[in-house]
Amino acid sequence: MSSLVAEQAAFLIDVTRLIQFATAEGWVITGGELWRSPEQQEIYFRSGRSKTMNSNHLRRCAIDLNFFWNGRLVWDKELIRTVGEYWESLSSKNRWGGNFKGFVDVPHFERRV
Repeated sequence: MSSLVAEQAAFLIDVTRLIQFATAEGWVITGGELWRSPEQQEIYFRSGRSKTMNSNHLRRCAIDLNFFWNGRLVWDKELIRTVGEYWESLSSKNRWGGNFKGFVDVPHFERRV
């Protein structure tokens, strides 16, 4: 098994833990974007939706999730902070987009590879 496959597998195990944690906290979670093609990444980069051409979405080690509270989509960093902190506590390789410097990406969860 390649090291990337091992990282992808560990990432998805942590994603399942994250979803279970967030659900127990009262959130309703739906899936967003996991894999992104290089062409789509370039579109996001050029439009300012992404700040890098080296996204972990390209390696299937990042996911954007949708957080709903009382039926309303929420991207508020402070409301989701507990979930982001939990994500980062699962592995030293995990980063939450809510803690990015300069470009806050609240629904983004990734594993550094």
